[in-house]
Amino acid sequence: MPTPELISPRSPRVAAARRLARRNFRGKERRFIAEGPQAVREAVEHRVGGEATLVELFTTVEAAERYADIVAAARDAGARVHYANDEVLAEVSQTVTPQGLVGVCRFLDSPFEEILKARPKLVAVLAHVRDPGNAGTVLRCADAAGADAVVLTDASVDLYNPKSVRASVGSLFHLPVAVGVPVEQAVQGLRDAGVRILAADGAGEDDLDDELDAGTMGGPTAWIFGNEAWGLPEETRALADAVVRVPIHGKAESLNLATAAAVCLYASARAQRTRTPR
Repeated sequence: MPTPELISPRSPRVAAARRLARRNFRGKERRFIAEGPQAVREAVEHRVGGEATLVELFTTVEAAERYADIVAAARDAGARVHYANDEVLAEVSQTVTPQGLVGVCRFLDSPFEEILKARPKLVAVLAHVRDPGNAGTVLRCADAAGADAVVLTDASVDLYNPKSVRASVGSLFHLPVAVGVPVEQAVQGLRDAGVRILAADGAGEDDLDDELDAGTMGGPTAWIFGNEAWGLPEETRALADAVVRVPIHGKAESLNLATAAAVCLYASARAQRTRTPR
């Protein structure tokens, strides 16, 4: 096993990776950081237009021994592998306790038009979601529920914020994600594609249980999720075919955004899977 190659935090490669913590540099370079074995493994296996998503990998010698399969796969995929000491990893990492693997990846978002062409049946639309942890967690929920795509509107957080990437726990690499789409365009495009638009809001006029009982949720559906603190603006609610609340049967005041999104997405997934009798 080779000794560390990047021994100075002032190395140009280290400086370039460190700059990706800032959104303007991410946008300029169209690169982002993925940390930890799970995210790096997913990045190694992912492709964008036939090219490997992972461009560079920074690893300590210890991590390279522990995750030898990931490092070998990264090298086979054409990524530049840099062996570094702990000080260097701390410079390029966005976490307090780096796990020894930090990848530099190409942007991987999909054009909204391509998502529409695929005739999606279940979509999560993040409108006005400003917290990166919430955005990444909703993306993870959408992936787990079997959604076909996620759309982040132009009023939502940056998909490639390090906190969003970490919160997605690899799901960022699993399903198409469109970014920067105006909410009106997202709604109109999905509606034209035959998708019913539901806005999730704690003050919604319609109850999720009633929707399920009425059998109205078996068709293609897009859920709009808003800001956790102040919900969806009235003008966004007005775009939806229905504004739906998750019923609170106990004494909790409300659900956080990610929990509510998981409930809604799984309700739709269940309804779609049982629509056709076995």
